[in-house]
Amino acid sequence: MRAKLILIVASVISLGLSSLAGASPVIRSVGGDSTSDSILGVRDQFRVDLGGGAVPGANGSFGGERFEINWDGVPDSFSAPNNLPSDFFNTTSPRGAEFLTSGTGVQVSANSGIAPVEFDNINSTYSSTFGVFSAQRLFTPLESNIVDVSFFIPGTSTPALVSGFGAIFTDVDLTHSTKIEFFDATNNSLGIFSVPVGTVESESLSFLGVSFTEGSIISHVQITSGNTAFGAQINDGTIIGSDSVADLVVMDDFIYAAPVPEPETYVMLLAGLLLLSVVMNRRKKNF
Repeated sequence: MRAKLILIVASVISLGLSSLAGASPVIRSVGGDSTSDSILGVRDQFRVDLGGGAVPGANGSFGGERFEINWDGVPDSFSAPNNLPSDFFNTTSPRGAEFLTSGTGVQVSANSGIAPVEFDNINSTYSSTFGVFSAQRLFTPLESNIVDVSFFIPGTSTPALVSGFGAIFTDVDLTHSTKIEFFDATNNSLGIFSVPVGTVESESLSFLGVSFTEGSIISHVQITSGNTAFGAQINDGTIIGSDSVADLVVMDDFIYAAPVPEPETYVMLLAGLLLLSVVMNRRKKNF
């Protein structure tokens, strides 16, 4: 029994180490106009890549194969002008995603009639800058244009892996200003992928989704949205350097594969079984 368990543990470790060799991304991306239809087909192809049905279950789960976040179910008390708790989508609405930024937090825009929409609470020009894919809320880090999304077994603190992640962006104006970098369980980069520029000057929609044929190897992603952070005095197109202008970008829907345990989690479980087997064998010998 012990020998068999040792072989299983070794196999799991080997699988975890080899799964990243020659990781192959499947990229779905499109830059569209201000209408949802302009990016819908590519978004839907990414959904097919990840799997799951068309009808969501509890907490945005589709067939147990993918999760989606459209921000619209966030309570008003956790929306602009208030910040969203970084673990809201792993605790309150357990979808296995937590957010981290070097700024002052993350925020979901307000519903109409509750507070200024589309981050007009920060700058009154923003509602004419940004559009929406699924009305009416959007998402952004504050005092930073970078946010990390880490994955967990939903409702727990157990780190997890996903096979793909995608997001919808609005008002991408500059090539390479907006991108997603993917990382494995040992924090090695799996690649940086740029979000396509929209086809209209303001309120454009863009989509980028990347999945890996090797399966669940993504532990977290880092999203860079535009080239500068929001500010009361920062409008889209504001001069921010000797030869650069501000490209302000925010996010709409997130789509990602259902998180699964990291290989190390399986190893710990199997090691525990091995220890239990040793203890049981010793007890048998003592009788």
